[in-house]
Order: sequence, then structure tokens, then C-alpha cells
Amino acid sequence: MIRSQNQISIESNSSTMSDLVFLLLIFFMITSTLISPNAVKLLLPESTSKTMAKQNVTVYIDDTYNFFVGEQPASVDMLEPMLETEIGELQDACVVLRADKTVPVQYVVNVIDAVNAINNKYSTKHKVILATSPK
Repeated sequence: MIRSQNQISIESNSSTMSDLVFLLLIFFMITSTLISPNAVKLLLPESTSKTMAKQNVTVYIDDTYNFFVGEQPASVDMLEPMLETEIGELQDACVVLRADKTVPVQYVVNVIDAVNAINNKYSTKHKVILATSPK
């Protein structure tokens, strides 16, 4: 009986696959720590409500009463035009207001007034939602 000397090996080397998975794991761990969901550090007021909404633009008011539309600094006078550019052609956008809990109510009302002015100008139905932290 004659046997063939050339046999094909079906085994695969799994060490390269584990190296690749390890490198991908390191990559995603590093990039996830670099992403900052909240650009401006705030101490939000507490609430038990769990209302979630699709946010189109975020307005921040920090503890020194500075306004930010997204991550762009803004003044009270610039709120309306900056929000107008961010919201664009949408009919019912949602503006999330992330205000520090030490901010007086007047600053919150300034943001609501800016959104209401846009609503009156273009006959839209944009709304403002106040972000809170869980109790």
C-alpha cells in the first residue's frame, strides 16, 4: 500500500487573531475615555422625572452664568441667532438646557425667550427641556 507523503494541514494559527482582538480592545478603551459627553461641567438640579427626548441642540449655563450653544460661547444677545443657525429648518426641534443648579431663574428664562422668539418668527414648535440629574 502506497501512502501519500504530502498531507494538507487544516489547523489555523489563533495567536494572530487574539493579538488583533487585543489591539482592538485597547483602541476602543482609549477612544472611549477621550469622548466627553458633557462639554461644560455642571452640577445639575435633581429630579425624579425620567423624561427622555431627542435633542437637536444643547444650551449650557455654567455656575458663572456663561452661556454656551453646543460648545460655542454665547452672550444673551447672541442666543437667538445662534439657536436659529443650529436648529435650521426643523419644525419641532428640542433644545436641551443644561443649567447649573445655582443659576438664577432669569438666565433660564432668557433661553426660553430666545426659543419662543424663534417659534413666533417662523411659526415653529421648538421646545426647551431642562436637564436634571437623578435623585
